[in-house]
Amino acid sequence: MTFVRPKRRMLIAAASMGALFAVAACGGGGDEGSPQASGTAAGADFTKQGDIEFWRGKDSAGYLPKAIKAFNDQHPNGKVTFHELPEAADQQRQQMIQNTQIKNPKMAVLGVDVVWTAEFAANGYVEALPADQFPTDQMLKPAVDSATYFDKLYGYPQSTNAGLLFYRKDLLDKYNLKPPTTFDELRQACDKIKPGENNPKLECYSGQFQKYEGLVVNTDEAIHGAGGVIVGDDGKPNVATPEATKGLQTLVDLLKDGYAPKAAITWKEEEGRQAFQQGNLIFLRNWPGIYAQLAAEDGSSKVPGKFAVALLPGITGPGVSSLGGANLAVAKNAENKGTAVDFIKFMAAPEQQKGFAMATGGAPTLASAYTDPDILKKYPSFPTLLKSLESAKPRPKAVKYGDVTVAIQDAAYGALQGQTAPDAALQSLQSKLQTLIK
Repeated sequence: MTFVRPKRRMLIAAASMGALFAVAACGGGGDEGSPQASGTAAGADFTKQGDIEFWRGKDSAGYLPKAIKAFNDQHPNGKVTFHELPEAADQQRQQMIQNTQIKNPKMAVLGVDVVWTAEFAANGYVEALPADQFPTDQMLKPAVDSATYFDKLYGYPQSTNAGLLFYRKDLLDKYNLKPPTTFDELRQACDKIKPGENNPKLECYSGQFQKYEGLVVNTDEAIHGAGGVIVGDDGKPNVATPEATKGLQTLVDLLKDGYAPKAAITWKEEEGRQAFQQGNLIFLRNWPGIYAQLAAEDGSSKVPGKFAVALLPGITGPGVSSLGGANLAVAKNAENKGTAVDFIKFMAAPEQQKGFAMATGGAPTLASAYTDPDILKKYPSFPTLLKSLESAKPRPKAVKYGDVTVAIQDAAYGALQGQTAPDAALQSLQSKLQTLIK
């Protein structure tokens, strides 16, 4: 099978601030996993119009209905219906693949996680996009790389993502504390804050520790934050190291020592967001798209005006986020690919990028959004988000990503549950990855 070699770390220069960008690149590789080898056909008809479905994960911010209505109002030849998939990325991927296998003609536009590009392209789940209709000159190279496989574009960069540390600014200010840059500092802050607060529900920290893709993200970040890697720059697994073990051990200790609530072993993004939003967490690792919900002043949040964001903490120094984001792709078996192409162009347009940012606080691919005065007024977190994006690193990239992510989840979850020592878990993971990534 083909391993897709990592691209360069994202570089965001001042000259590029008017460009569109995304992160988490997936580039070319050898021949075994190529579209040609998997039977991907050429010459798709990108002109046929008609009704289509847009498949992507849960729209927790409620922005998509408005965007889809705007497209439908100006596109009489075909309407878009939103097919909302589960919150968990693993389940999204599974349903997309299953409906590709049964040749569902209505599934037309897919919100493809950036780590799926190689797998979806090599297996013929999505079409290579017509280059003349999807110019990339306004995008940074990492944006193009994130959707490119064997020098062809298989998706259009629509959103980018990097993790942030949400923290209770009011509590840190009360105890004269600064945002932590390491997990040791985070634990020390909690040791000072919790005894002084009369709130038995108040917990220290959580990330995403349920057994799903979010756990891969948190494990990857912890390992990078300790100076280790899961897969090295040479494309080879290298996770059985003291550095990687220290990273995983830190996550294990957060749960074992009570700095993360016991229930966090079952939490995904939404559960952590709800706990922080109800005032029951001091620190939370999550994606920027939850900012609007936390800041809501309609009574649904107990922390508006009381929180801020910082870069993720690391183990030996400041942390490193895992690259996130999504590309919009045309499903292989879509009947009305002309409407699909029109919808993707619409969703990636500057107007929609700004609307997305204003409505959700999520990370748009329009780089000028990070200096847009309207966005900065509503989301002062954007300069910090940009810094997180600049230093973020991709998760392992492989054609058989489904198998790779399961292997990482198994190793990390077993360690978090106390079933396997971190060093033994990573030794086993190293062996599995060596058979999956070649």
